[in-house]
Amino acid sequence: MVALHTLILFGAIVLGARIGSIAIGFAGGLGVLLLGATGMTVTADAIPFDVIGIIMCVIAAISAMQLAGGMQYLVDLAERLLRRNPKRITVYAPMVTWLMTVFAGTGHTAFSTMTVITEVAKEGNVRPSRPLSAAVIASQMAIVASPISAAVVFMASALEPLGVGYLQILAVMLPATFLAIFPTAWVANHMGSELDGDPVYRKRKAAGLVATHQAHDDYVPAPGAKRSVAIFLAAIIIVMVYATLISDQIGLIAEPTVPRNEAIMAIMLGAAVVIIMSTRTAAAEILNTQVFRSGMSACVCVLGVAWLGTTYINYYIDDIQNIAGNVLTSKPWLLAVVLFVAASLLYSQAATAKALIPAALAIGVSPLTALAAFPAVSALFVLPTYPTLLAAVEMDDTGSTRIGKYVFDHPFLLPGVVCILVSVILGYLIGAAVV
Repeated sequence: MVALHTLILFGAIVLGARIGSIAIGFAGGLGVLLLGATGMTVTADAIPFDVIGIIMCVIAAISAMQLAGGMQYLVDLAERLLRRNPKRITVYAPMVTWLMTVFAGTGHTAFSTMTVITEVAKEGNVRPSRPLSAAVIASQMAIVASPISAAVVFMASALEPLGVGYLQILAVMLPATFLAIFPTAWVANHMGSELDGDPVYRKRKAAGLVATHQAHDDYVPAPGAKRSVAIFLAAIIIVMVYATLISDQIGLIAEPTVPRNEAIMAIMLGAAVVIIMSTRTAAAEILNTQVFRSGMSACVCVLGVAWLGTTYINYYIDDIQNIAGNVLTSKPWLLAVVLFVAASLLYSQAATAKALIPAALAIGVSPLTALAAFPAVSALFVLPTYPTLLAAVEMDDTGSTRIGKYVFDHPFLLPGVVCILVSVILGYLIGAAVV
């Protein structure tokens, strides 16, 4: 039955990846149904409702901010930074998307910057695939460093009983993932021919398919744009302060009536209400924002693939512990490899961490090793089907950001591997001093 169950697992993931978008979650649900039909125990306890709840609440607050004009205001700030030196766009672009994702807790904010990145790259005669690939990778990596991402919150709940607190995780992941941007940008900057030497670009330019854009100097922020950003930023600060006060390391609130996960959800929903009321926006319009649609799609995807993966792992947990225990004990660095492979199939940092980190800790992997390997859950770029990756391909009208005929020959793979490798190494080095 192991072979059949494994075939169902990978079959559902491949099916979802081929259809794309929200169907990844649908296919996960189909896989769960087939696992149950072939004798595997299925329970709703395997669904990461806490992870999904945090994603939903954070997305609600960001959507309210977008409706109030706050997201466009942030994009305008990013555009001003990127246009200061178009030749260095490959370094600046991933810094911008990393910062926005850390700030927002979701990589979907990268959508709003891709058109700007493409425009600025063309102005500087830089091959757009270079900054776009680095920017997409940075937006995925920043999830493991965001104080309000579901992945970080789950990781804190798993490691705190072992003596590694929420603030320590951030103290390791923030510098590790940020510093990894620079070697990633260097690698991306040496990939592919120069823009003028790309035959695809020359052909598209001759056909009039490459648009010429100008800077949007006439942008005026909406009346409530800056206020919405300030409210959202204040909510993040409140989350971090509260999580610190109730942590085992600080312990100023020994028995909190509102645990951390619940506090994050409540604070984010509360921030959404304050944004709506203070900016006088129509709440019903939030349902039509791009961030809300993308975020709710992500929730369904997490539900499906996490339920599928966790159901499979829970059923074979004893066998997995017996097989992997000795290997990971002697070669703990292999945990990063396992997380890398799993994330490339599960399409979610939080779902990957939820499915594998508890099992790794149960078989004796040290908290430091688990923390250092944590960036590997961001390997969402291996298969060229992740939404932000596909968006980068679609928004690059020069044709330089393209997927080859062999599936894996795309400009995101090598920079992504480098970014994770450097982040894991830095995670070990910084973690040894912090943990």
